[in-house]
Amino acid sequence: MRTALTIAGSDPGGGAGVQADLKTFAAHGVYGVSSITALTVQNSRGVSIVSAVDPALVAAQIEAVVSDFGAHATKIGMLANAELVQIVAEAITGHRLSNVVLDPVLRATSGRPLLDDSALPLLIEGLMPLATVMTPNATEASRLTGLPVTSLEEQRTAAAALIARGARAVVVKGGHLEGPVAIDVFHDGREFIELRADRRAGAHTHGTGCTFSAAIAARLAQNADLITAVRDAKAYVTDAIAEAPGIGHGRGPLQHFPRSKRLPILE
Repeated sequence: MRTALTIAGSDPGGGAGVQADLKTFAAHGVYGVSSITALTVQNSRGVSIVSAVDPALVAAQIEAVVSDFGAHATKIGMLANAELVQIVAEAITGHRLSNVVLDPVLRATSGRPLLDDSALPLLIEGLMPLATVMTPNATEASRLTGLPVTSLEEQRTAAAALIARGARAVVVKGGHLEGPVAIDVFHDGREFIELRADRRAGAHTHGTGCTFSAAIAARLAQNADLITAVRDAKAYVTDAIAEAPGIGHGRGPLQHFPRSKRLPILE
């Protein structure tokens, strides 16, 4: 059985973070293991408390699961601070982790910082070049590059800038932008590919970034090529938004087991 590792924060509401990643892995038929980097207090209304886990404990979690179960792909989410960025970069090289998907989680949708400002240069210089692909949204791409990202052309420019700074491949997501079509821009230094989907109405989009990056990791773990993994993840998230269960009093979670991923019920 294929395995995938998520290195990310915990969301007690289950819509994002490690909980969403593990559900996404399971929906794709991949066995998920995890290393929790931070404990949060949050629900569909927002994040109120963030407590980073000791870096040595994060490294020990990675060692424990990788040495026993292996990891055919790794998804990296919230890292909180520079010490955790450094320990995760060391783990990638030390354990020779492959198929690494980096979701550069910088802020919660509510605006609460989820990565210290001091950690940003280390993430760009020390972690980004180790990733097979990174998946910033428009706001994150803007912060990582210092460029405005408010249009399709600016998505392409930001993607090229990230490649120039050492990224191997990038998906600059367009879910936070305006328009009837959500367009993500993939760039690997050779070609630009636009991935389009009709924008789904509704407020239940909590955890879309976590879910998208975890879905890419799951497909890479199953030996899909990179652009196929990205396309499949886009389709999966589109379905997950469309079938959101409508729970929570704020920005609710997705349906991580949409109809396209549900096993048939045996009579």
